[in-house]
Amino acid sequence: MIKAIIFDFDGVIIESAEIKTRAFELLFAGYPDKVKEIIAYHKKNMGISRYIKFQYIYKMILGLEISPSEEISLGERFSQIALGEILKAPFVPGAIEFLSQNKERYTFYIASGTPEEELRNIVKQRNIEQFFQEVHGTPKQKTEIIDEILGKYLFNKKEVVFVGDAKSDQLAAKKAGVSFIARITSENHQLLQNCSWKIDDLRDLNAFLTNVDQIINDNRPSNNLHSH
Repeated sequence: MIKAIIFDFDGVIIESAEIKTRAFELLFAGYPDKVKEIIAYHKKNMGISRYIKFQYIYKMILGLEISPSEEISLGERFSQIALGEILKAPFVPGAIEFLSQNKERYTFYIASGTPEEELRNIVKQRNIEQFFQEVHGTPKQKTEIIDEILGKYLFNKKEVVFVGDAKSDQLAAKKAGVSFIARITSENHQLLQNCSWKIDDLRDLNAFLTNVDQIINDNRPSNNLHSH
């Protein structure tokens, strides 16, 4: 039986994935001939630390060295661009209802690629911290976060699902040995088309989890479950 749900944050709890894409566009607007390649890289690697992306972008796309101080400065500018918008962004449809109605049934956690201090601040300001047992961000990797939760709370891997919207989320769940549910959008559907379990948003997550629970515990084939 599923006991715990680990959520990615941007694009899963709050509709903020596009805000972060826009932040990368603005951050690298000074390299107009490279912006398209930078955004393509960012979208393909949603869910990983912005600092890892900065290092890759500088070295592999811009052909430049990035100093630690430049990295910090980029991170601060990224936050300035994105944070205000994220604090105003709508919740993913069904997110608040699902969290409110199921907080006694499941234990909820967040594992995000956002820096942890910034993430905790957002969760607090959006007034949703009461729903989550723990909130985790970078520099920890998502697989590490999942492993920590499994070990600390002694969950069986069949008792935990990870809900994410990025290829990095799918890979982290697979590496940790827990089930993965993909939140599909127009931006990520090609990257996540091979996922067995897909949802459009969180409005149908309740019924969907009942099916997932049966499949996990009966070891039946998933038949590519997708909510509509």
